[in-house]
Parts: sequence; C-alpha cells; structure tokens
Amino acid sequence: MTEETKFQHEFFDTSGVDNFKIKNVGKPPEGYPKVVIPDSYTDSPFAPTYEERKMVFLNHCLNNPSGTHIKGFYYELVRLHMNKGPIHQSLLQGVLDYVNDRYDCSDFVLLGIVRILYQFFDSELLDLQIKTNIEQTILDFKYHPEEPGIDSMCYWTENHQIMFATNAYLAGQMFPDKVFTNSGQTGEEKMKRSKPRIIKWLEMRFQTGFSEWLSHVYYDEDITALLNLVDFCGDLEIADLSAMILDLMFFDMAVNSRKGVFGCSHGRSYAEEKRNALVEATIDTQKLLFGTGIFTGSDNMGAVVLALSENYQLPKVIFDIATDDQTSENRQRMGIKVKEAAKWGLSFSDRESGMAFLSLEAYTHPACINLIMTLFDDFRWWQNQFFQDFAKNRKLIQSFRKLGLLPLLAKLLEKDLTRNTREEVNLYTYKTRDYLLSSAQDYRKGYGGDQQHIWQATLGPKAVCFTTHPGHKENTSAGYWVGSGNLPRVGQYKNVLIASYRISKMPGLYMTNQLFFTHAWFPKSEFDQVKEVSGWVFGRKGEGYIALTSCNKMSWQTEGEDKDKEILTEGLKNTWICELGNKEDNESFDAFVKSIVSAQLAFKGESVIYHSPSRGKIRFGWKGPLKVNGKAVSIKNYPRYDNPYCQADFAANEVKIQLEEQHLILDLKNRMKTVSSNVT
Repeated sequence: MTEETKFQHEFFDTSGVDNFKIKNVGKPPEGYPKVVIPDSYTDSPFAPTYEERKMVFLNHCLNNPSGTHIKGFYYELVRLHMNKGPIHQSLLQGVLDYVNDRYDCSDFVLLGIVRILYQFFDSELLDLQIKTNIEQTILDFKYHPEEPGIDSMCYWTENHQIMFATNAYLAGQMFPDKVFTNSGQTGEEKMKRSKPRIIKWLEMRFQTGFSEWLSHVYYDEDITALLNLVDFCGDLEIADLSAMILDLMFFDMAVNSRKGVFGCSHGRSYAEEKRNALVEATIDTQKLLFGTGIFTGSDNMGAVVLALSENYQLPKVIFDIATDDQTSENRQRMGIKVKEAAKWGLSFSDRESGMAFLSLEAYTHPACINLIMTLFDDFRWWQNQFFQDFAKNRKLIQSFRKLGLLPLLAKLLEKDLTRNTREEVNLYTYKTRDYLLSSAQDYRKGYGGDQQHIWQATLGPKAVCFTTHPGHKENTSAGYWVGSGNLPRVGQYKNVLIASYRISKMPGLYMTNQLFFTHAWFPKSEFDQVKEVSGWVFGRKGEGYIALTSCNKMSWQTEGEDKDKEILTEGLKNTWICELGNKEDNESFDAFVKSIVSAQLAFKGESVIYHSPSRGKIRFGWKGPLKVNGKAVSIKNYPRYDNPYCQADFAANEVKIQLEEQHLILDLKNRMKTVSSNVT
C-alpha cells in the first residue's frame, strides 16, 4: 500500500459501542444459538468461588448468539475455548473485513483476533480460509499513525494507545521475521518500536492512574489489552507490569463500586451507561470477579478475555474489598497537569510526548498546541474525520502558527477549546451498604465539558442521581446527558454533596452553548418511594435514602422519554445539594425526610450554607473552601490512594493493599508483586 491509500467512511459522533456494527455477517450456521437468553442482576455474590462463576459465565456465552457490534464476536472465542461449535465463520470474516477497511475501533476488534491467533489457532472449529485471512489481516494492518495510509481511526486516547501498541507488539512477536505490508517493518522492528510505548503507558498508569478515570466504558478496553499482554507477551517485564496495572484497575473498581455497579465519577462516560448500570461495559467483569452484577454482553470484551486468561489471577484481598459492605471513604488522585510535563519525562517538542498529551485529549492546550499541530502534519490528521473541525479552521490555525500566536489564541479561548482535556483530578467516593456517593472534587469549574461525569449518587443499578449543564440537545459529547456545556464546581463531604454551576453565554470556537439551564436525572420509577416536601425531592431504594434540592425552582419533565425522570431548573447560575442516608443511620425514611426539611438552608449569591442533619454546618460555593463546622476540608492534592485498605502517595513506586490477613504489594521499581493468596 502507498501513503495515498485512503480509508474514508461515514463519520458520526458516537454515543456507544452499539453504533459500531459488523457488516455482511451472513447467516448463522445450523445449530447456532438463535435467541438471547438474558441473565439477571444479582446484588450479592452468586457463587462462592471464581471457578464456579467462570463456568456460569462461559456457559452463558456459549448459549447466546454473538452480537453484531464490534465486541459481540468475542462470544465466538468462548466457543473455541470450550470446543463447542458451531462457529459463526461468516461473522468472523465480517470482523476481519471491518479491520481491513480500517474502521474506527478496529483496534478493539484486533485484540480478539490476536487472541484467536495465539490461543485458538489450532482449533478444528476454524476453517483453513479463516485462519489464512486472520494472518493476512494482521500483516496488513496499520498499527500507528506514523505508518502510511489515511484513515479516521482514533489512535491517541488513553485506551486506544495501549490497544494499538499491544496489537503491534504481539503481532510482531508472532511474525518476527515477516515484513508487514503496510509499514514495511519486520515483526521484530514492530516489537522494538512498541515496547517503550507500552512500558511508558504502564508506568504512568501505576504512578498517576488514568486520565479516563474510573471509566465504566474504557476500562473494558484497557483490561482486554492488558490481559493479552499478560497471557502472550514473551517479555516478562511487560507481562508483569501489565498484571500489576490490572490489579490496580480491579482495586479501583472494588473501592468505587457498589454491588457490581461502577457508579462513581468517570473521566469518560455516555448517556445510557450513566443512567443504567445494567449496560455498563464493566458490569460483566464485576459479576465474574466479585459475584455481583449482570452478564449483559452488550458492551463487554474484558469479561470474556478474563475468563479465557491462563495467566492472570485476582488477588484475594481485592475480592474481599469488593465484597466488604462496611462504610468507607476513598480519596484518590489521577492524571497529570500538562504544565508539569518535565516531571513525567515529557517535552513539548517530540512525537512520543505529543502522543502522551493526546492521551489526555489535550489537543488545544496552550502549552502543547504547537506540538499537536505538528503531529497533524506528520500523521496526515488534517484528513482524519475526527479532526474535521480543525480542518475547517486550518487556514486560521496555520496563520496563527506562522505568527507564533497559536498558544496565545489557545489561552484566550482555553475554557472552550480544552473541553476534552482531562488533567489531574481529585476523586472522592463515600460508600455504605445502601448507597454510594462519588465526585470529582472542584474539577475545572467553568470550563467546557465533554464526556466527563462529575458526580453521581447510586442506590441501585438504575436508581441513580446526578446533575449536568447540557450544552445542546443531542446525546453526544457535551450534550444532553453525556457531558457538560460548562463543568460545575463540586464539593463533597461524606454523604453530602454540593454542585455549583455558572453557565457561559459566550460564543465558542469549538462549541457554543445552546441550552441555559441545569437538570438532574432522578428516575421516579426506579425508587421504591418518592416524596416532594418543601422544595426537596426525596427517594428511597431499599434501605437507602436520597434528598435533592436546588437554589432555583425545580420542575419535573412532563413529556417525552424523560418524563418523571428529569428535574429542570432555569437560570445561568444555580446550586444543587444532595444528601444521602439509610435506615441504619436515620431510622425510617419519614424520619430522614423530616430531618432534611427541618435543616437550616441559606443560599447567598453563588454559595450556600447548609446545616446537614448528619454532618453539621457545611459551606460551599463557586469560590472559597469547602467548610464543615467551620473547618476547611481538603478537596485537592489527594494521595494516589487514601482509604481503609491502602495509603499511597501520588506517584509512589509502591502500593500496598491490605484487609485483615490478606495483602498485595506492588513494587514498580523492581517490577515485583507480592500477594498473600489469589482467588480460586
């Protein structure tokens, strides 16, 4: 192939993995599962051992047809593993065609193809033609934007970077002496190029966590890539580090989830996932690992690969933490600040650093915008449809580049232009047996938002509450339920949260706000009781209680699909208050309602003083500290972890996790893991 080869397809702003379909899948073979047999949600461990849970999951996959979205075919890997056909060969060919045509998210798909190559290639269930086509697809693929070809795949976000690098390394390892047709590189050269990228990614995740923090969407992709490295990578440094990052990811899920629901703040999320945990991309994995959740198959490949993994074992201490129903607080910091690039071995002048900044989606950050535009030139991204908005303004951008004024322009328009950027975040989660409340504390207030999910209260898989400022009507980035037109300033102390909003009417170069109100998701039908008293909305789910109010008058949506689920408040400025309780702390639901309604509450400008019945006098607003009973509470500069199970400094080289006699010690410097026992 030549550099001029173009792969241009219909482009859309995705709202989830179901948007990406495999074409021409053909008719399933005789004897193939015809109907979906749904699983059911469980809020307590449904089987005592991992092996039992794994067999239930594998049989669930075996008895269900593969979906036709890009993750659906992973069920075919289970049929290969169990040696129980028939295999949907035409679906597998459709999957290969998808990758050959270089559709976006081909790297998701290729992870499964690579696993077939390593783990199931000798299976008699695969016909010879499919095996031949698998090899050719792997040899023909484009593994990095530096390689020839013009397409609209996303190479740069945090999850895509580890997937592309993993696929490149393992493809090269399988075919070290062969020449890959697109790049002209040998497999050995691919390994050599990919290893430092993988190591850097793994080290950064260990020390600083994820820019796509706690994502119930993108952790699934990361898990799948890392399991491939654990199972198949011959380089022990890479394999061992990958296992350590998996441990940290599952620990993240354990301390920020409730009963299988990853119902916390997320660096990236979509509308349906945040409103309905039963379709989260990680809930299958939670049910497999921890016993709570549901096997959905709607957006999950991580659980399948985990069940097929021959080398990864979950440390028992993480399982024990996930199933520990004691009240807990978790503080953790993730991400980096672009201005502190040198601290992380990054510069504003080389390609690899540019890719690191793009893992934060810092396309237009004033400090690195010149470098990113150089990548646009080098990688032919002006023709990548992800960047069509940049292409429309290319003449303006080039003019400012020539004058040396591009960083100044970016600085002037920073709150609009950097809405995608995910820099350092301080996360707080308060969890009891009856509810979970989680937030990104004081995160980029007033900036434009994208897919960041700033706070959420979780009482059940669908009994959730959160607020946003919707930038526009569509459920796409920064849209109605996805992200934010403008991000709020949030302060949380234990079970009480305050969210302050200030909406901009300034026109933007990237996006101009079209809607000028804030709203809350509060689905009445998902709660066992809902009451409205004295300007508060109350809900009960089981023995968990929630109270929500707003400075501005609240009204229910009375029509459309959000009827009785959405609470609307007019005004460019607004403050929301949310408090949670339960039977254990508040006795009856009526007693909880009475205590909240009787509490003193005073809004003054953009701040509020709220005398919480459970926590005392709380003061917070658009400016100033979060004060509880007159004392400032820290909402920034958190450690890497600070919770009952782990205390680790930010950027620490060692993380020790412990619950009673079970422990896990991860040593980054020496690439060592010490564990008391694993889940069996």
